[in-house]
Amino acid sequence: MNERLDSARLPLTRDLVLLRAVGLADEGGLGALTMRSLAQALGVKPMSLYHHVANKEEILDGLVDLVFAEVDLPSDGPWRREMERRAASLRSALARHPWSVGLLETRTSPGAATLQHHNAVLRVLREAGFSIEGAGHAYALLDSYIYGFALQEAGLPVGTPDSDPEVVEAMARSFAPSDLPYLAETAMYRVMQPGYAFGEEFGFGLGIILDGLEGLLVRERESAGA
Repeated sequence: MNERLDSARLPLTRDLVLLRAVGLADEGGLGALTMRSLAQALGVKPMSLYHHVANKEEILDGLVDLVFAEVDLPSDGPWRREMERRAASLRSALARHPWSVGLLETRTSPGAATLQHHNAVLRVLREAGFSIEGAGHAYALLDSYIYGFALQEAGLPVGTPDSDPEVVEAMARSFAPSDLPYLAETAMYRVMQPGYAFGEEFGFGLGIILDGLEGLLVRERESAGA
């Protein structure tokens, strides 16, 4: 997707336009994506794009749909397992496309993949026994956590595969341990330990959320039975 697409070899289509738009956004963020830059990347004139997409808003709608199409749909099986699988897949998609974190839930003209995704998540929750209100609470809570974690993970200077150990050491040297003892012990005995990875916090936090939702489901079932 990073290579220049030759319109002489590949006929221009809506799918091709959107795929190259994803590539531009991945390379330089949404700020790098304009009709002019997209046309240049495709090797065509800007006006040629309008035969396939109406405007940039339609491109953004298409990008969102492409990202949702990459996420594993929850299917038949224990609801908790399916939510874990879906959460891991969504987090991976957000890591591949960091620009999408603040975009996925903003579009007012969702595509087929987006709608199918939302429906599949709600179906699993409802068929597990959550009420309409409970399923809505669960979906909102899960997505708040997943999107928030992805945003934090993308900007974190430590605890990632690419982070420099010297960055952590420099941060630790910026304060006196006697002044901030709890921060110092966390830095020394956790963050600065070999093999520390902030990403491992994802499963821990997700587990706590799912425990809470399981409690909600039990309470809803008891209330319905009463």
